Amino acid sequence: MRSMGGHPVPEQARPAPAVTGSTPASLVGTRIRQYRKERGLTLRGLAARADLSIGFLSQVERGISSIGLTALGSVAKALDRTVGDFFDADAGSSGATVTPLPSHFTLTRAETTAIQYVSGQQTYRMLSERGPDLLLEPMLVHIAPGGRRENAYGHAGEEFAYVISGELLYEVNGVEHRLHPGDSVHLRSSVPHRMYNDTDSVTTVVSVVTPRLF
Repeated sequence: MRSMGGHPVPEQARPAPAVTGSTPASLVGTRIRQYRKERGLTLRGLAARADLSIGFLSQVERGISSIGLTALGSVAKALDRTVGDFFDADAGSSGATVTPLPSHFTLTRAETTAIQYVSGQQTYRMLSERGPDLLLEPMLVHIAPGGRRENAYGHAGEEFAYVISGELLYEVNGVEHRLHPGDSVHLRSSVPHRMYNDTDSVTTVVSVVTPRLF
């Protein structure tokens, strides 16, 4: 679900924190500035490479605005980084001993402390451990109301979204679809798409994407 994004989530709109590892927007902005300077890029240079406005990037770096995964993916590509590099490496660490699993298999119990990331209006809860030979990224995503609508965007891979609660506007190739609980969408991510929660309540979605985001 790469194209989800927006401004910081109001506290009253956030879902109850069931897991640990939330990453504040200020940390992402700090990492962007750090990696940009390491590569000797000006704000203007990075904005041009990522096809984003200088003003918006400046606000993100200063922690005034948060950045959605679509835009963050563009920044990561421009800086030769992965999206996960912009989040706290210790996020979601519970200190528990993890039993190594085969590369082709992972098993996640209900009581497992999951890694969770916050980006713009979205809170992403990872639903599986990262297996070296596994390609899918399954996530539980909470989407708060409102925020910044990103431009429709295409990228490599596929994505699937299943609405558990709330409503979601999902635009595919210029056509907007309203998804209700029980509805789902599956597409090649190369088709321009975007999504938005225009209701007054949090929307919860099971999302599976490839390649992995984090």
